[in-house]
Amino acid sequence: MADGSQAPEIQAAPHNIEAEQAILGALMVNNDVYDRVSSIIEPHHFFDPLHGRIFETAGRRIAKNALATPVTLKPFFEADPAMVEIGGPAYLARLAGSAVSIFNVRDYAQTVYDLALRRDLIRIGEEISAKATSVEVDSEPSDQIVDAEQQLYTLGEKGKYEGGFQSFLKAATEAVDVANAAYQREGGLAGISTGLMDMDKKLGGLHPSDLLILAGRPSMGKTSLATNIAFNIAKAYKKGEKHDGSEGAIDGGCVGFFSLEMSAEQLATRVLSEQSEVASEKIRRGEMEEGEFRRFVEAARDLERIPLFIDDTPALPISTLAARARRLKRTHGLDVLIVDYLQLVRPATAKDSRVNEVSEITQGLKAIAKELEIPVIALSQLSRQVESRDDKRPQLSDLRESGSIEQDADVVMFVFREEYYHERIKPPEDDPTFPEWAEKAERLFRRAEAIIGKQRHGPIGTVEMMFDGRFTRFGDLAQPSRHGSGEFG
Repeated sequence: MADGSQAPEIQAAPHNIEAEQAILGALMVNNDVYDRVSSIIEPHHFFDPLHGRIFETAGRRIAKNALATPVTLKPFFEADPAMVEIGGPAYLARLAGSAVSIFNVRDYAQTVYDLALRRDLIRIGEEISAKATSVEVDSEPSDQIVDAEQQLYTLGEKGKYEGGFQSFLKAATEAVDVANAAYQREGGLAGISTGLMDMDKKLGGLHPSDLLILAGRPSMGKTSLATNIAFNIAKAYKKGEKHDGSEGAIDGGCVGFFSLEMSAEQLATRVLSEQSEVASEKIRRGEMEEGEFRRFVEAARDLERIPLFIDDTPALPISTLAARARRLKRTHGLDVLIVDYLQLVRPATAKDSRVNEVSEITQGLKAIAKELEIPVIALSQLSRQVESRDDKRPQLSDLRESGSIEQDADVVMFVFREEYYHERIKPPEDDPTFPEWAEKAERLFRRAEAIIGKQRHGPIGTVEMMFDGRFTRFGDLAQPSRHGSGEFG
């Protein structure tokens, strides 16, 4: 350097060109090699971009049951600038000529994959260092930690650091895999079962990457329904090999529950009340009889091993909520996330209006659903305008700050119990209208509705349910063909 000091040595990113060449050579000699290595490496894992393009083109031909050899690949690379620079398509023949034994090819693929991860780790580290060095007002250290954790999570889970475009072929293949899995189930659910048969029929289960909004006025039973669904999923959890060959939940799932309004103890009491069939007010007041207390303790013992995780930290920022969800998925697994409720989540940064804040929160929840590939159920309050109408059934316009919630959600579902409102207009028993009121009260007794106001991938409509307020329990209404006889299932 001009001042006589030594220039810092620029170190090449870790790579192994010979391993990349060995994989491509073996692939062109024997196309069956592709099935062995495509589960380990993708085109972006190759250090040399030309090698990545050769691997991708060969893979696309093999997927169409066409041959991938130096001769058949030659037309695709005759005008490739990088290929021309090293002497033209004759390079393909040289790769095939120096092919290694196909028995070693998985080891070479693992080497290429590991080196690609190292390069991404170096890149993330450099970005973290650069951001930390640059002291700016808008760049808080806590935000940088969350951002770094997100990048490392993505790299660890998906094997790549940066997103980007993918070919339609890859997207179509994934769509066919999902359809095939549903077909193998012979008309069974494509998503995770809520444990409520009629709701599953309408929704097709809970689907990965979907944001479901569960809304209602106070006392309608939003939290009860969410708790019931969370418990049903966690109780049904079975681990095994999924259709794509990976290990995970083959039935039910691990559930994360962010309870921003109620404490973890209050939420657990609700679940135990439902399972032990002991009224929650009896539990709170300590008025249980010996038999009820025994049932309560036995229910607690049965449920202590179910994978239901509760975080009751109040006023969580959306960025922290995302970081904790990632951590839960990494440490215990996560198949469904429930947030109770949306308006209590804080935006990462203060906004000039509440509408913008809610928009950031709903976009953040949808981003979590897509990133972690899980369904996210977010509870939401409704505005008071419902109360001023004669027909108090909620509709999409009743959502508070409805624009962003309605736009970002894949499903919007309202919980409605007409019984609640009917009880509040009870006339005196000597009133002439009392018999008519009593007849309707009997018809509405323990009935609830889940009104699907929006569903991106299916029909809208109403699901009728049973609601037992003593145990805050939702269930299916009995159907003669399903349960024989009886009022409720």
